[in-house]
Amino acid sequence: MSGQPEYRFGIGFDVHQLVEGRPLILGGISIPHDRGLDGHSDADALLHALTDAILGAVAEGDIGQHFSNSDARWKDCDSGVFVQEAIRLAALRGYRIGNVDAIIMAEQPKMAPVIPEMRRRVAELLQVDVSLVGIKAGTMERMGFVGREEGIACQVVVGLVRNDL
Repeated sequence: MSGQPEYRFGIGFDVHQLVEGRPLILGGISIPHDRGLDGHSDADALLHALTDAILGAVAEGDIGQHFSNSDARWKDCDSGVFVQEAIRLAALRGYRIGNVDAIIMAEQPKMAPVIPEMRRRVAELLQVDVSLVGIKAGTMERMGFVGREEGIACQVVVGLVRNDL
């Protein structure tokens, strides 16, 4: 692929409000909690941020351009579908996942016990070895909407590598 850079990088960010009556889905897994994330799809903020990071790395816009929250097809959809489509678009442009680094910002529930399962699920969706997927979690020290346990925010950086390398 002459003229194409060897590496591309993207960053994604997403936030959803915590509400009663919804399951908490994050990183492609269900996490026991008294509230879940509110949204049109399953509201998986980590997978939404990952999707945006991949799309951004290949200059394909953002998740809303591809999966509008006004489109009934995406109502309650598993966000893994969004990640897989972003990977497909990256592959069409000649790129594959090099690595992923993500952070979850949440006061509750504690994420440390479920991060290994999240890493495995994200690696499965991306079709890469789990060693290429880093996921961390932190609190906001009780500050802001995350600190008040009103929502969860996620940020993801992704590195893509040209397929012919």
